[in-house]
Amino acid sequence: MLKKLSLLLLAAIGVGLFFFYDLNQLLTLDGLKGSMAQFDQYKTQSPFLVIGGFFLLYILVTALSLPGAAILTLAAGALFGLAQGLLVASFASSIGATLAFLVSRYLLRDTIKKRFPERLAAIDTGVEKEGAFYLFTLRLVPVFPFFLINLLMGLTAIKSWTFYWVSQVGMLAGTFVFVNAGTQLAQIESLSGILSLDLILSFALLGVFPLIAKSLINAIKKRRVYKNYTKPKKFDRNMIVIGAGAGGLVTSYIAAAVKAKVTLIEAGEMGGDCLNYGCVPSKAVIKSAKIAEQIRHGEHYGLENMAPQFSFKKVMARVHKVIADIAPHDSVERYTNLGVDVVKGYGKLLDPWTVEIKLNDGGTQTLTARTIVIATGARPFVPPLPGIEETGYVTSDTLWTKFAELEEAPKKLVVLGGGPIGCELAQSFARLGSSVTQIEMAEHIMIKEDLEVSTFAHEALTQSGVNILTSHQALRCEARDGKKFIVVKHNDTEIDIEYDELLCAVGRSARLEGYGLETLGIETNRTVVTNEYLETLYPNIFAAGDIVGPYQFTHVAAHQGWYAAVNGLFGNLKKFKVDYRVIPWTTFIDPEVARVGLNEQDAIDKGIDYEITRFEFEELDRAITDSATKGFIKVITPKGKDKILGVTVVSEHAGDLIAEFVLAMKHGLGLNKILGTIHSYPTWAEGNKYAAGEWKRAHAPEKVLNMLEKYHAWRRG
Repeated sequence: MLKKLSLLLLAAIGVGLFFFYDLNQLLTLDGLKGSMAQFDQYKTQSPFLVIGGFFLLYILVTALSLPGAAILTLAAGALFGLAQGLLVASFASSIGATLAFLVSRYLLRDTIKKRFPERLAAIDTGVEKEGAFYLFTLRLVPVFPFFLINLLMGLTAIKSWTFYWVSQVGMLAGTFVFVNAGTQLAQIESLSGILSLDLILSFALLGVFPLIAKSLINAIKKRRVYKNYTKPKKFDRNMIVIGAGAGGLVTSYIAAAVKAKVTLIEAGEMGGDCLNYGCVPSKAVIKSAKIAEQIRHGEHYGLENMAPQFSFKKVMARVHKVIADIAPHDSVERYTNLGVDVVKGYGKLLDPWTVEIKLNDGGTQTLTARTIVIATGARPFVPPLPGIEETGYVTSDTLWTKFAELEEAPKKLVVLGGGPIGCELAQSFARLGSSVTQIEMAEHIMIKEDLEVSTFAHEALTQSGVNILTSHQALRCEARDGKKFIVVKHNDTEIDIEYDELLCAVGRSARLEGYGLETLGIETNRTVVTNEYLETLYPNIFAAGDIVGPYQFTHVAAHQGWYAAVNGLFGNLKKFKVDYRVIPWTTFIDPEVARVGLNEQDAIDKGIDYEITRFEFEELDRAITDSATKGFIKVITPKGKDKILGVTVVSEHAGDLIAEFVLAMKHGLGLNKILGTIHSYPTWAEGNKYAAGEWKRAHAPEKVLNMLEKYHAWRRG
């Protein structure tokens, strides 16, 4: 901090001395003309000294963003002629601009980054991809103040060397004009005469040239991508969508809604993993398990504690009934009625516009489409542990079928993985009677959350009967004497854990094989590689959902589905970048954990000057009436401001409570707006308002309140 202040003081002194000694008068057109004879004399006596001094002066003026750079460029032409003057002015201006850029970066970037982290992060992402291109365009057009460009670019993450060489090349045309004008200094009456309207328009056209060149380059790249394929003259469909999970369903629905002819291809069950294996069945079993736990602890509600009487088989039958009840929402019939051509089979890309469908009934169909969307989802990842295939396992995809056949919950269940899926299922089956051991290689479960939240979740699962083993590495599975074991390592010691069923919940991997992606050369790196518009290598082939990432959530897949549909159908007119700024997620353990935006660790990692506002649910009337006071709301804001950077809610109904904060963040509403909104009493949603009230109380205007206290005392006489 001291170094920054010293540099700032030095710069301020330099600027002050510049104006104190009226050096600014020398850097005017009249001042330059009046001094030319003396400069010529100095040049004749000491040419190298004058060139060196002029070079350093130019650098200093530019580095300090002082007025006069244009005059110095004229002076370069007047003193040294066109060739020598252009050489001196070009290098001096670029070096000086780079110094100004570095000063701005050193003094201002960290401060700006703390105040506006999200905006600067978005700018940095754009600069990383095309910063040089846009800087070059700005440098070509002298309408934009060059000193301002220097300072603003210093706030971005563009590399210093890139800034220098792009500035050197980009400013060359403008420098040439001014140096050339300087060779005729006596004829110049004002700077505006140099930059005539015609010349400004010419530079503007020059600035547009890179945009035209970029369009041409993109067109050439596009031709190269498609060079080995013959584009059909006519298409069977406007759009083909492969995969009927959340991403594919939304994409095809939107396409049909805007009257495009769309075919949706799905080999398995409509609704994808969420309906059939993930969100829906897991939430159904969570509910049954929660009711069982409440019966067990009836004293919390003025009732008697009782052992819940239930049939595990009936619990699993209810899970399948819930799936069946929701299935019509995603059914072939519903989407057919919406105008979508649904085809049951496996789709494979033959070329960028052609899909071959191996129909479930044994036939084959081939369709062409102007746009194709891949939305094939993900599958559970099974770690390659020695012996795991021989001893057997279930995943979040297969357990619903296998467990439906059981008369009672597995006596000994090992859950491998401490993420959201593992935690939800470990707690649920422990509550339904299984002896559950949960194994996590990391130091904490739910490692994407704050340590405080992870610890809270650990305690909640432990209270439900889950034996959690963190910092335990799974090594292998073994079968001995008719029993099954998983061998784990902890502190260099191997431990055998017996189990009846092993549930693998260590993450999900994108379904990338079997769809022709590799044949077409579409890049994959654990997921399909797309740009910000969800375009793959081929601009007419898009991807959406878990196959893309970066968040494997149903609501994100649906969010991407909108962009894939709109960009795929109307991208020739207008394209939209996918907006990932405000993404909520919820882990449905009991109590639930919901989050949007930054958590405390994220804020620390990003170097944000933040503060935390908390509200404990033990203070909420509705939580007290429900005997569910465990939990809190934790809001991250910039210091002294009510802008919401992130929120974590731990409580019953946390997944519902987070929605108000998602809306606020999406539309730039602060905590004051939430505080000023009426919330029904007594509801859980009041917790959001009280959290906002805690922030307001912490930022009460003490001076104003002291004055009001005196005012009221005066009114009392």
